[in-house]
Amino acid sequence: MTSSIPELAKRQLDVGTMLHDWEAGQTFWAETVGLPYSKFEKIGGGVRQHRFDANGSVIKVNHSRVPMDPLPTIHRRLRIASSRVTEPRMVHDPEGVEVELVPPGHDGIIDVEIINATADLAEARRFWVEGIGGTEIEPGRFRVGDSIVRCLEEEGLERPAERRAPGFRYLTVQVQHVDEAWPRLVEMGFPGEMAPVSLGDTARVSFVRDPDGGYLEVSERAEFTGRPLPTSTSRP
Repeated sequence: MTSSIPELAKRQLDVGTMLHDWEAGQTFWAETVGLPYSKFEKIGGGVRQHRFDANGSVIKVNHSRVPMDPLPTIHRRLRIASSRVTEPRMVHDPEGVEVELVPPGHDGIIDVEIINATADLAEARRFWVEGIGGTEIEPGRFRVGDSIVRCLEEEGLERPAERRAPGFRYLTVQVQHVDEAWPRLVEMGFPGEMAPVSLGDTARVSFVRDPDGGYLEVSERAEFTGRPLPTSTSRP
């Protein structure tokens, strides 16, 4: 085994979503949900990423100017702690995805909870606990840093075919050493979608797929580690 359970560089998971209509998305995330806009990044391939802050979690709203076909995803709902509500309130993003606003602390939610479908809870547990280092706080519910991932078994679950499609598409975990974390997950049998690559001097990112085919971005960002990115993939 390459290394031990990865050390988190940030205590919140980030959530990546894709949409066609940026104006509708901007209205939804800024006004309906009430999240502050943080920054804009060009992704390439006709995609522009707009970032919103959700209690330290980043909601990455990827606007595709290229048409996208609807494709399966394992992400069923995003729950966000919001001081704007006194009881849970369901809203829907421009692609129809469920977003639930809950009072801070409701069901133990500090920042966000992501609800995923799974075909095998035992394998989902192995991924989130043994692979990522989360703690199972109740059956099928895992705390990763301050965020929560809940996995619900679903018969006939259809695996995602690719990342680029409307709706919630991936999660991001920020780690101290991506060149240790990514190969470790691959050695555990989780498919490596993309080996670590550097994006200038800002971040070094990779993708792995969970047991149900969901996409997890494993990222090392200098702003969170407090040091420059590695110049090679070798580690002492």
